[in-house]
Amino acid sequence: MTDLGELARRRGFYFGSVGAYGGVAGFYTYGPQGSSLKRNVEDAWRDRFTVREGNHEVDAPTIMPEPVFEASGHLDGFDDMLVECGECGESHRADHLIEDATDVEEAESLPIEEVEALIREHDVACPTCGSPLAGQDVEDFNLMFETSIGPGSGQPGYLRPETAQGIFVEFPRLKEYARNRLPFGVTQIGRAYRNEISPRKGLVRTREFTQAELEQFVNPERDEPPLDRVADVEARFYPASEQEDPDGGYVRTTVGEAVESGMVGDAWIGYYLGVAARWYERVGVDTDRFRFRQHLAGERAHYAADCWDAESEIGGEADADDLADDPTAGDWIEMAGFAYRGDYDLSKHAEYGDDDFTVFVEYDEPKTVERTSVDPDMSTLGPEYGAKAADIAAELSALADRDPDAFEADSVTVEVDGETYEVEADVANFTRETVTEQGEHVTPHVVEPSFGVDRTVYTVLEHALREDVVSGEPRTYLDLPPEVAPTDVAVFPLVTNVETLVDAADEVVRDLREAGFAVDYDESGSIGRRYRRQDEVGTPFCVTVDRDGLEGGNERTATIRDRDSARQVRVPMADLADRLATVRDDRSFDDLVAEFGEVETDLSAQ
Repeated sequence: MTDLGELARRRGFYFGSVGAYGGVAGFYTYGPQGSSLKRNVEDAWRDRFTVREGNHEVDAPTIMPEPVFEASGHLDGFDDMLVECGECGESHRADHLIEDATDVEEAESLPIEEVEALIREHDVACPTCGSPLAGQDVEDFNLMFETSIGPGSGQPGYLRPETAQGIFVEFPRLKEYARNRLPFGVTQIGRAYRNEISPRKGLVRTREFTQAELEQFVNPERDEPPLDRVADVEARFYPASEQEDPDGGYVRTTVGEAVESGMVGDAWIGYYLGVAARWYERVGVDTDRFRFRQHLAGERAHYAADCWDAESEIGGEADADDLADDPTAGDWIEMAGFAYRGDYDLSKHAEYGDDDFTVFVEYDEPKTVERTSVDPDMSTLGPEYGAKAADIAAELSALADRDPDAFEADSVTVEVDGETYEVEADVANFTRETVTEQGEHVTPHVVEPSFGVDRTVYTVLEHALREDVVSGEPRTYLDLPPEVAPTDVAVFPLVTNVETLVDAADEVVRDLREAGFAVDYDESGSIGRRYRRQDEVGTPFCVTVDRDGLEGGNERTATIRDRDSARQVRVPMADLADRLATVRDDRSFDDLVAEFGEVETDLSAQ
């Protein structure tokens, strides 16, 4: 992690923000290389989860008024465990301290009393000053950033802690764009904010970050995912049952088998686990350092029927065999969560908001049903029962739905606040009728794959970092897939004191940019140093213009160098864009070597 952090700062991937003012923990600026890499990861996600799934994309505000978060539960339940050092006053996440000091892997799921006991038992000390934390209270700390909307105290608002609520609150309009037909999905890529107690590990835990989320709205009685598309995807699963077993280990199986066996409890969750596994491999996550871990009961939100995390191993210090077999080996971070949220979100916003959060679903055939209703005579109930009259009327209505036969007698008995009341049947005004219904209003259930973009970027960089030896010299390079690499191709004139070479290189740059390539032009230093710079930022291909290419005959040529193998081929300049597109999209440099032959040159050395 130290090596990656140094490379990230030196080559412009990311660095701590506002350094001129001393910096603020938990905020990072992406430099030229990092912003390009991040954008490419986002575009790859959008391609897979929006475009190819046929979903809709929105871009909602990052600040919303307080009632939104009251409805969503974030005001009362979006907390982390905080412990403050009595000596130096520094605040720390208590669950992280427990995980660092013990073998407990998911201390976040433990009750506060147990965390306090573990602090005492293991003599956990303040990481800042070393003072014992035993006896210090562990408290819940709400992670949302509060603000005011409008002048003065204004209207209370919060920076969103997730992008999901911006989708849920707009469901009444979004369902119209989906023509009121389930299932449909809505995606969003955007910033979210959490006032972390103790940001750490660079991009892994920050206070401002980017999420890519999909909210899939489904009718739980009808809609099934296309599971067959990913049924054969193999993955490494770490279910809750194995985590709770001291001798538990991984379950290696296919997505289809995981769903069929019930290990993954919902087919929609299984489908997106399969899609995600393929996507992570596509953007450069090492599948040998990747797993799906099921949430333990204490981690899972009360409304979530099932929840799995996509996790990656970072740090690279664990033995490969241990990583393959021992779930406790390595340093694992969450990159994405996959949750079946039921109808919790839409039902809550329907309760607090003023709109319709249901979808009308037509029956295959009309249904004839019996409907019951009551219309109590309040002119009688009011004088007789006073303040209890409204509650009695409400209980009469509930009884009509629950037990309509109760109204066949001359009077009806209901219970309110432990007391019974007898109401004449003619005062209740009970009616029963037969109607034909064309459909019903359904509150959709939500399946949510939620991806942390920054953690994905960090993982891709960490998993891509390589060291080898080329022509007898050590080399550091990033083995990034061409799709996400910050730059597609770098172009060099072999030397800069020959005008024809510089002019030809400029022409190549213009042509490749016109063809849609992200191109870097570099004429500083020796050709070997230029290759090394591009290798270190993950540029997959370098094009070099040399004298041989301009003086070798009627057709001008240039060399294409492959980053990973450092091999080169000589290709006609007129064909550069087509050839580079082929190797960029298919990673088929071997085919290019077979067609043109490898160039034996000193250009690949140094």
